Amino acid sequence: MNARGRFIVLEGVEGVGKTTQWKQLGSRLRAIGLTVVEVREPGGPNVGEFIRELLLSADRTIPPTTEALLFAASRAEVVSTVIQPALERGDIVLVDRFLLSTYAYQGGGRGLDHTQLGNINAFATGGLTPDVTLLLSLPLESALKRATLRSTPDRIEREDRSFHERVAETFLHATSDTWQHAHPDCGRIDMIDATGSADEVTHRCVEFLAQLWPSQMGALLEGSAAKSAAGTAA
Repeated sequence: MNARGRFIVLEGVEGVGKTTQWKQLGSRLRAIGLTVVEVREPGGPNVGEFIRELLLSADRTIPPTTEALLFAASRAEVVSTVIQPALERGDIVLVDRFLLSTYAYQGGGRGLDHTQLGNINAFATGGLTPDVTLLLSLPLESALKRATLRSTPDRIEREDRSFHERVAETFLHATSDTWQHAHPDCGRIDMIDATGSADEVTHRCVEFLAQLWPSQMGALLEGSAAKSAAGTAA
């Protein structure tokens, strides 16, 4: 019987560089011989991608409760068909957004009740909790400036400044012991400084993971050191 895999989530505000880190971390983990399954939210192998298109389409208006339920529906599919089976095989599951985003966007941004959101998602996920969430931190002004460079901002990226401020505030609160005690379904949450280049942020992420699980991911530091040395030589 395989040991359970690791469930790692990347989170942060729009433009923080989360998806870039999701891709780079996946590559770094594979480079040390680990089997990695990458998942993005919303999304999934079947209806999840249709839900993604519906949720992010800029020409639609979706009521907050409907939005929360659609995210939960997408999550239910990807947990049961992708994440849970991968964890049972002993794989590393790397997810671009999970439950913390629901609390930040639908809770903080839309003002929905956290208890109700937690209940909806407990049903959707069967109570599955991430092993760790890496919350990328960058000043909101800098992050939103990055996000505006995208050629086709989605429905959520187009929300006004006050919405994104409420989202960012929720993410900030999520790093406190009090918030995490009240939201155990999010698992452990650790903040990672997202300033600097993408490679610098990746180094901080792999350093954290190598220290968290040294027997499994300690080799990440060797690759990170080699990459840093090559950059210095250049």
